[in-house]
Amino acid sequence: MEKSEILSHVDLTLLKAFASWEDIQKLCREAAALHTASVCIPPCYVKRVRSAFPELTICTVIGFPLGYSVPEAKLMEARRAIEDGADELDMVVNISDVKNHDYPAVEEEVRLMRYACGGQILKVITETCYLTREEKIRLCQIVSDTGADYIKTSTGFGTAGAALEDVRLFKEYLDPDVKIKAAGGIRTLKDMEAYLKEGCARIGSSMTMALND
Repeated sequence: MEKSEILSHVDLTLLKAFASWEDIQKLCREAAALHTASVCIPPCYVKRVRSAFPELTICTVIGFPLGYSVPEAKLMEARRAIEDGADELDMVVNISDVKNHDYPAVEEEVRLMRYACGGQILKVITETCYLTREEKIRLCQIVSDTGADYIKTSTGFGTAGAALEDVRLFKEYLDPDVKIKAAGGIRTLKDMEAYLKEGCARIGSSMTMALND
């Protein structure tokens, strides 16, 4: 797989709590030069990036990284992000609801987010490192039923990141229309290629040095 093809699937990411505006601008310049799929940045920078880098596709995060915000808070975050210029929203599910097996609440929240996003892309972060196989399967069903665009493996802030076996599981239980994003611990172009060949449509990565190799 050509490097340019791999890069076209990468959400180049910087979500550290201490990311400065200088750091974000550097990320955006690298994304523009590498022709990545998007930049994934904190919500507080979306408006500035939209103004400074109008050519970029902007992804931001909602309920990040723990997911246990109430739905009303997530909806407010989503609406503001879209107003500020976000093209794609990566939302963390309420993992506590998943662990309590309160799946109606999980489904309702994702449906509300899907409605709030309108035509913008919605990716649902599941944080697989905390979930059982049965919980992952149920989330595949919820993401499929609610019309979200992607299911995403991880925030990168949990106890583990992406795993190829989770991508294989997702492929088995997702509707064909739902795409897969892998994120967390994917550090080299070789790793990215492996996930893309396994069926991922997007890769979340903060490893700009690896991408420049």
